[in-house]
Amino acid sequence: MTRRKDLSELRSQRWFASDDMRGFAHRQRTQQMGMRREEFMGRPVIGIINTWSEMSPCHAHLRDRAEAVKRGVWQAGGYPVEMPALSVGEVMVKPTTMLYRNFLAMECEELLRSHPIDGAVLLGGCDKSTPGLLMGAFSMDIPVIYCPAGPMANGQWRGIKTGAGTHTKKYWDELRAGNITKDDWVDLESRMTRSAGTCNTIGTASTMTSIADAMGMTLPGASSIPAVDSGHPRMASACGVRIVEMVWEDLKPSDILNKASFENGLVAYMAMGGSTNAAVHLIAMANRAGVTLTLDDMSAMAAKVPVAANVFPSGEYLMEDFYFAGGLNALLKKFSHHLDLSRPTVNGRTIGENIADAECWNNEIIRDETNPVVPLSKGKTLEVLRGNLAPNGAVMKSSAANPKFLKHVGPAIVFDDPATMNKTLDNPDLDVTEETVIILRNAGPVGAPGMPEWGNLPIPKKLLKQGVRDMVRISDARMSGTHYGTCILHVSPEAAVGGPLALVKTGDLIELDVAAGTINMKVSDEELAARRAEWKPTARIYERSFAALYQQHVSQADQGCDFDFLSGPAKVPDPVIF
Repeated sequence: MTRRKDLSELRSQRWFASDDMRGFAHRQRTQQMGMRREEFMGRPVIGIINTWSEMSPCHAHLRDRAEAVKRGVWQAGGYPVEMPALSVGEVMVKPTTMLYRNFLAMECEELLRSHPIDGAVLLGGCDKSTPGLLMGAFSMDIPVIYCPAGPMANGQWRGIKTGAGTHTKKYWDELRAGNITKDDWVDLESRMTRSAGTCNTIGTASTMTSIADAMGMTLPGASSIPAVDSGHPRMASACGVRIVEMVWEDLKPSDILNKASFENGLVAYMAMGGSTNAAVHLIAMANRAGVTLTLDDMSAMAAKVPVAANVFPSGEYLMEDFYFAGGLNALLKKFSHHLDLSRPTVNGRTIGENIADAECWNNEIIRDETNPVVPLSKGKTLEVLRGNLAPNGAVMKSSAANPKFLKHVGPAIVFDDPATMNKTLDNPDLDVTEETVIILRNAGPVGAPGMPEWGNLPIPKKLLKQGVRDMVRISDARMSGTHYGTCILHVSPEAAVGGPLALVKTGDLIELDVAAGTINMKVSDEELAARRAEWKPTARIYERSFAALYQQHVSQADQGCDFDFLSGPAKVPDPVIF
């Protein structure tokens, strides 16, 4: 039987229980906010870390969800306190939310440490909010539950099912090719995204929340509930009830997470056909938890677990359809033989117990290994490539690529910045064919800075008009999880720190062999040595601001892009109170 903590053992009691002047001041200032002494004394203090923002439509409903969490906390005998945190909402934040993932991780950790918090419910969902919040929570290591924002409602345009991000890119190419009009484009922008919530495809948001779910950090199946479904606030309220119980049980991330927990997350990642972005986030999250996780671990799981969720961008449906088909629990049950079913989860039961009664209501949407969306022989959720272009690794989603490019040799056309690339690629006189390999560099963690989602490089307009919709494209940037194509990403080391990508010249032959796991430039070692001797950094180096801190301390993509002074499981003491 789990030992129940005594009230005197709670962190918050250091603030509220003492009879000295400081204890008086803490109680006094809490009553200043209109709280009765009886409403907070003798109760676990539950932080609600809320990434709500009016600049983050994915999180537009999270103020209401915070109220639902509070209902549950009050019901269970806790004292809820809501604390705002940076809303790393994709789309609006420039140059990229990835620049601020580590900022959110620091903020989450320090909010929890510096305040009288016994346990926390983390409200997030948009791409970087899940890893950012969890990284901070893993480092702090007090009881926490992740409450995912949930995907938005299904989109449809003129009878066609449309997914956020995926169809934005598809229709943008059709507009550039002259196949739809500007009036069509304007009409589309007001109809595709119909509600609050994260992308309704398996972009980075649903990839990361599903991984967190499979790792045991959410209530079972919470990641699949649509944002505007009435079940969502009920789930949030249940998080409030459960976190109070977790505080008394002292159930912390370190009690839940080990290598097998992360491997359970990998099963969900691969079966969902998730975003390549997860490759960066998972390594950073694992490092915070004291777990060694590598690109090779991910590659090994990708070789065993095929894409089974028939959802855009790899499939034909949307996340709301996935939810009604049975959601993540149904998918995990079909792949249970790949899971460590004994791993504990935040609800106090094992993952095996949580999925034992899960049912699939639509086998076309949630498939298994006998009928995958993409057989392993045709493509995988994640491929890891190495060679003289990416000695520390690069990644791609071969399940979303045109199979004819999986073994390819073609001449490079190289760009040092996205502005020049975008201007040049639409030149009708550009010397480019479908065989050309488009390269964008200086877009990595240091170079951009922040490693933006620039990696789904545009197809030249002249080729779009010829019907071309995919080419081999290479970058040290990332790509939106909602996108698709033969895009080799996260090239490491990046060009800005002198990685081999910095040495490529337009006209060099690039050889891609996905089956062999290689990506090379057909340039002699002697020539590369000569180029390196002449190389000079071209990336802008910031003298001040958060970007300066980022450039000075961020690791490379294959290491998770965390800060060197934050990575690892070393503990920080609670603050002194005088």
